[in-house]
Amino acid sequence: GAAFLLAVFLISAVVLQSHPQWLLLTAALALGGYMALNIGANDVANNMGPAVGARALTMGAALLIAAVFEGAGALLVGDRVVDTISTGLLNSDAFQNAGDFTLAMLAALVAAAVWVNIATLIGAPVSTTHAVVGGVLGAGIGAVGLGALSGPTLLLVAMSWLVTPLAGALVAAAMLAVIHRGIVQREDRVAAARTWVPVIFAAMAGTFTLYMLVVVPPRSGGVSAAVMGAAVAIAGLGAYLLARSVLDRLTVAKGDELPTLRQLFRVPLAAAAALLSFAHGANDVANAVGPVAAIFAVVESTPGAEHLEFGMSVLAIAALGICLGVLLFGPRLVRMVGERITRLNAVRGFCVVLATAAVVLMASAFGLPVSSTHIAVGAVFGVGFYREWVSNKGRGSRARPSDQQMDADGMDRAPDLHRRHLVRRAHLLTIVMAWVVTVPASAVIAMVARYCLQVIVG
Repeated sequence: GAAFLLAVFLISAVVLQSHPQWLLLTAALALGGYMALNIGANDVANNMGPAVGARALTMGAALLIAAVFEGAGALLVGDRVVDTISTGLLNSDAFQNAGDFTLAMLAALVAAAVWVNIATLIGAPVSTTHAVVGGVLGAGIGAVGLGALSGPTLLLVAMSWLVTPLAGALVAAAMLAVIHRGIVQREDRVAAARTWVPVIFAAMAGTFTLYMLVVVPPRSGGVSAAVMGAAVAIAGLGAYLLARSVLDRLTVAKGDELPTLRQLFRVPLAAAAALLSFAHGANDVANAVGPVAAIFAVVESTPGAEHLEFGMSVLAIAALGICLGVLLFGPRLVRMVGERITRLNAVRGFCVVLATAAVVLMASAFGLPVSSTHIAVGAVFGVGFYREWVSNKGRGSRARPSDQQMDADGMDRAPDLHRRHLVRRAHLLTIVMAWVVTVPASAVIAMVARYCLQVIVG
């Protein structure tokens, strides 16, 4: 990681050495690379944690898939999101001069990256989006005072802290309940699976098609509602027919016996995790590149300044940084989300990933600032607490189930159980506290960073 940042700094310095602001621009690129490393280290857990925890993918395969798809999303369709973030984070007109604005954006980058780094070290998956928001707010307050605060923005961020994790938990738990009651508890599981599994897979295909069309903005400027509807219908129908065909073949081959639900959901879970990684790379690359792009835009707007063709180069640096962050530092948070909060299998992991995509779409429709981290982790907790409720319902003995008493959906099948905690409360407290303090902590770090930068610059 240090070698990557040093290489970014040295190469940028060589390329920009003739520019009057070469040191500022080089520092911005290096800090953007540092933020990208932290995004890869922390946020990859949202997408790959369920698949690894469910044993649908090995850690190595998950990290490789995440690196490829995160980088592809950042490079192919990340530029539109970067344009939005770089022009909407702070109003440069509120600053007395361009130098104050660029220092504020540098401080925001430092604060967001440092806080996400700290959160990764303590094993807390946090929102890099909220870290950037906090950094920008703190830097803005330090530069121009409380007038930099936006009441509606702060309200939306606060609402997203509460609404989106709960929504993720409820949607994931509801999906698991449908699978549990619609398939697992049926006497004829084969017939139930042939009815419900194609419907569930069709919902997945339709949801992710809509996710990609809405959350990952295309270069053309948008997709009409008619095209979206047609694409969702085609994807859903195709997935339904394919799943039904596969189930029919399996039934014939195995003599009216199906493989476990865990086996049926393994491939769709891996595919869903890859799609989420692509969409995440396309959107969250803006957290690293947005402030850098804003700095470049301000420098270019200076009278007599030369035009800098650095757009794709900045995206490439961020994409490579995210990939390296995934590969070098990703396992820590992947294990936290996938294994240490509650036990996941392919069915429960599938519910987590699909619920994350669905809630992101709902939040986007209401204009809430979305955090895939909050939603995914909320979904993991929702699945875990639903397991607790099912396991403890109507059971009072102190007997504990063996592994053989856990069937394909992961629900406990022991007839008598003492009340069990299938969700680790210590991790819940750590994660929630990290969420609550992300924005204020990033804001405070940004204020300190801006002051230090101001002293250095003089």
